[in-house]
Amino acid sequence: MPCLINLSGITKKYHLGGRNIFALNQLDLSIQTNEYLAIIGASGSGKSTLMNILGCLDRPSFGRYTLDGKDIGQMPDNALSRIRNRKIGFIFQSFNLIPNLTALQNVMQPLVFWRLAQKEKIAMAQAELARVGLSNREMHLPSELSGGQRQRIAIARALVTCPSLLLADEPTGNLDSKTTAEIMKLFDRLHNEGQTVVLVTHDQEIASRCRRSITLVDGQIARDEHQNNPCSLHRVTDTETFQAALL
Repeated sequence: MPCLINLSGITKKYHLGGRNIFALNQLDLSIQTNEYLAIIGASGSGKSTLMNILGCLDRPSFGRYTLDGKDIGQMPDNALSRIRNRKIGFIFQSFNLIPNLTALQNVMQPLVFWRLAQKEKIAMAQAELARVGLSNREMHLPSELSGGQRQRIAIARALVTCPSLLLADEPTGNLDSKTTAEIMKLFDRLHNEGQTVVLVTHDQEIASRCRRSITLVDGQIARDEHQNNPCSLHRVTDTETFQAALL
């Protein structure tokens, strides 16, 4: 498989209390097209910082990041916005649906600035709702849907632009164990259909479902494992929310 993402010497430092704090420290990582990868780590391990850099929501202090062969570090902010909109599909723990919009309208949000006829945007959104099994809920508001249904809407929204990378931040953290298993089965299917999926979690059981998992400790990769027989899972909780991902 071709390399979709390559990180080389990625470092992210912050100045706090007169000293440098390294959230990531000389991190190297390659992600192939169609990989199913979990990024694991305890609070403070650097996984949220890595997630933000992968999602082009933050820039490293040092190092090189290429996505689909493009050097992300050399791009101006408006180009990064386009990358986020066209290349990366974001899924959040808290769903981040707009409460006064229907399921269909929420899924259409990433297409707002696309130069397409409205009927084309509707057709694209309807196709993704069908893909996640919610064609019969397209006119429902988020408040009329269960947690699992809301997360499926969020996944459809992430898929509507046909992104190169699906980036999910603790996507089952607000779900019960039964619904978690259903959502993870959906991620399994998307991976089997050829989608590159990266899940950020602190739960080993979630990670065991993926084909590969990396464990972060103090901003560095402490372990990189490939799973031959991914197993079942239960649930996971809590992490930070992305900001402005659809802009």
